[in-house]
Amino acid sequence: MKNIAGVVALEHRLSGCKNVVTFGVKPNFLDYSEDEQRTIREAPKIYYPSTFYADLFDVYGKPTFPSYHTYKCVQDKIKQTALFSLLGIPHPRTRVYYARKNRVDRVEKLFKYPFIAKEPRGSAMGRGVYLIHNREEFATYDQDRSIAYIQEYLPVDRDIRVVVIGSRAVHAYWRLAPENDFRTNIAVGGRVSLDGVPDEAIRLALHASEKCGWDDVGIDICCHADRYYILEANMKYGKEGFRKAGIDYTALMETLIENGEI
Repeated sequence: MKNIAGVVALEHRLSGCKNVVTFGVKPNFLDYSEDEQRTIREAPKIYYPSTFYADLFDVYGKPTFPSYHTYKCVQDKIKQTALFSLLGIPHPRTRVYYARKNRVDRVEKLFKYPFIAKEPRGSAMGRGVYLIHNREEFATYDQDRSIAYIQEYLPVDRDIRVVVIGSRAVHAYWRLAPENDFRTNIAVGGRVSLDGVPDEAIRLALHASEKCGWDDVGIDICCHADRYYILEANMKYGKEGFRKAGIDYTALMETLIENGEI
């Protein structure tokens, strides 16, 4: 595969790609050498700039992959939920509670047990997700917490991960929850199933990624009562689903770059 001049990345996501030069993320721009600074300034696009530099490149007018809009919602369930609501994208009924006064009572007015409580920011791989069965369990979750993120519980034993890169779904698979756990995340024991994924789920993922301005994302979707819902979006998705399907992620990214798709 030919080397493409000017393909520059900061984060190490593409470090295995032959057609990408990865500089790493340095906390001060002046920590880059003069040649690296000039290359970054002159590159037509910066790949995986990091959350910090994505903001700066947006101000500078420099295109990035993933997009600036993708980075704005990384590990931020509050922003994602607000965006889904604004755009009319199907999402489990969710509320964010800031004020602590009478919070238990206010939650119980809208949600029946059991319901889902999550860490609203910074969590991934199934961490910070709780199935709350009663008031006592909610009190444990809510203790010393400034923000409560509450979501209705949809009783399913599997969900779908659709990975969208650029403008197309490059992979889709089922994630099956392990025994005695409601979470489907691979990191907590969930299993990948390569059984056929319904077209409706893939169309929903593509619709959501386009409307939200996300171009590198793993979108988690469940089907409950014959309706599809987007649970959340993961911009730092794992590669286990690719490995199970025999997809070479690095070769895929090289091809997408060479073809100008990302």
